[in-house]
Amino acid sequence: MMDNNTFENLKQEMRRGNVVLAVMSRLQASQYGYAMLKNLNDLGFDIGQDTLYPLLRRLEEQGLLESEWRVDDPRPRRYYRLNQAGREVLEKLKAEWEEQNEIIRRIVNETE
Repeated sequence: MMDNNTFENLKQEMRRGNVVLAVMSRLQASQYGYAMLKNLNDLGFDIGQDTLYPLLRRLEEQGLLESEWRVDDPRPRRYYRLNQAGREVLEKLKAEWEEQNEIIRRIVNETE
């Protein structure tokens, strides 16, 4: 019988493929990192700072989002938002996710 640790590792692997889609979906409106982190966790998508912030930097380096420091709050915060290229990539990723979901659904249901 499979131990719980093996299951948790496999579950993490499966989730890893959805992190980019989840984060990019939250960036259609301008948000700062901690608010996005809390929002995703509140929605049941557990993600840590050690995953979120490197992903945001990578997406920015890839030219898919823009960020700006805002100092009007009591403490400065960096806000992130998808740019036009990011919105186009997000639409393609959503379509791909839907297609892959349907394929997996057929495969899983076929084996039952």
